[in-house]
Amino acid sequence: MNNVVIVGGSIAGVTAAGSLRALGWTGEITVLSDEHDPPYSRVPLSKGILAGTEPAESAVLPALPDDVRVRTGVRAVRLHTEGKTVELDNGELVPYDGLIVATGARPRRLAEVGQTGEHVVRTLSDAENIASAVVGARTAIVVGAGFLGMEVASTLRHHGLDVTVIDRDPPLLRLLGPWLADLIVGRATADGVRFILAPNGVELIGDPVRGVITGPGEEHFADLVVTAAGDLPNVEWLESSGLPLAGGLVVDDRCVVAPGIVAAGDVAVREVLPGLFRRTPHWTNAIVQGQAAARAMLDSDTAPYEPDHYFWTEQFGLDIKIAGELPLEGAPEVMAGDPDELSALLQWRRDDRIVAVAINHRMPVARLKAMTHA
Repeated sequence: MNNVVIVGGSIAGVTAAGSLRALGWTGEITVLSDEHDPPYSRVPLSKGILAGTEPAESAVLPALPDDVRVRTGVRAVRLHTEGKTVELDNGELVPYDGLIVATGARPRRLAEVGQTGEHVVRTLSDAENIASAVVGARTAIVVGAGFLGMEVASTLRHHGLDVTVIDRDPPLLRLLGPWLADLIVGRATADGVRFILAPNGVELIGDPVRGVITGPGEEHFADLVVTAAGDLPNVEWLESSGLPLAGGLVVDDRCVVAPGIVAAGDVAVREVLPGLFRRTPHWTNAIVQGQAAARAMLDSDTAPYEPDHYFWTEQFGLDIKIAGELPLEGAPEVMAGDPDELSALLQWRRDDRIVAVAINHRMPVARLKAMTHA
């Protein structure tokens, strides 16, 4: 194997490139990214960058070794597995001996084709566009009450906007369970956020978008509308490749897709039960998968990797770190601190599964993760 092509300048792709070099592989590495910015972390986008407390440059990832070629502004449109080439949008064919797919995901949009003014948060330019739109705005609607939507709502409140959050389901309930969801929603409500349930979904109105319809005669208007309604894995360019697709690119427990092809990050799905495929779209898991993909590329007998179920969120004065596989059920055990004081170390147990949660509680991440194996 002389050259490896990595499609995607995500944290997973960059980690895979760095890991290949760290493992001692000296062949040619080319990273193909469809963004024009150098590879960066998406974590600060809905937090410090959107809040204006961190510059965009702070998200840029450390530079890869000089002998790794990073090509920005190029988009893969087709994979030719028989000829071992990646076709770009300019018609160029990029040959590979080994391929790492790290094309990530894109925001799910609700606007009609050609309808303008819908904001999403996935790229640096997305965050910068929202930051610009905040200037002079007084009201905002956030469609989607998951982690991203709630973080955006918190940031917009920080900017002084009146914020309404709309979702099909009660905020964070499906993800976190009632105890922790109620805590966060209570803080958001106390901060002035309004919540609306729209079980039948919403329709964006205006061009540019200036509001949403949640039901017959139920129109809500705002200066700024942000959609945070999940994401879609970027696999369309693989549809004619013959590779297994099931809500993402299917990988095994070593991140292998097919001989000479591995994948990592938000684009990858694993079969967790027969016929049930699931992604683990967390920043830390993208790193773990990027490392595992590099190992598997160099050693077909490498050991399976363990998914990293760790993530954190900052919203409404709460710094919440979660280690373990969701969802959470029932009330937690209080290991330290006091939830009423909004500073606590908590633990949920179900069968042989433990989830540890730190709320405004200083604890090294490694120790928090270790609690899940007690």
